[in-house]
Amino acid sequence: MTASNEIATEATAGRPGAAPLHQVSVLLYSDDITTRDTVRAAVGRRPAKDVEVVRWFECATAAAVVSAVEAERFDILVLDGEAAKVGGMGLARQLKNEIFDCPPIIVLTGRPQDSWLAAWSMADLAVPHPLDPIALTSAVALLGRSGVDATA
Repeated sequence: MTASNEIATEATAGRPGAAPLHQVSVLLYSDDITTRDTVRAAVGRRPAKDVEVVRWFECATAAAVVSAVEAERFDILVLDGEAAKVGGMGLARQLKNEIFDCPPIIVLTGRPQDSWLAAWSMADLAVPHPLDPIALTSAVALLGRSGVDATA
């Protein structure tokens, strides 16, 4: 058996013929409802065959994000770097510095050249505007596979 076959066999040991399903809860922050709608529509309920979004929690203010992250557990945070008053990149840095065991963060940057700002923010991944549904679903799926299930 090759190494790739061994990995595939281990991954499907719990359910014959299927990869393990990662169920995630996502907090989505943007002051713009159109951006929030675009993100939810792009990601959908199943960003990948093995990743399912079981809950979306939307916030329009930075204070609501901090309060929500302190009060409950999310598997992924999606923060709009272009949000007014408090941008998602500054908020990402704040959360990474202040929240113990902060969930992985995806920041939505204004343009691809802002990747250095995303690195400064300590975000795990960045997706630039205009939002590419494939890049966004890939980012959510990647972080969804790396975390702990929301239902566990």
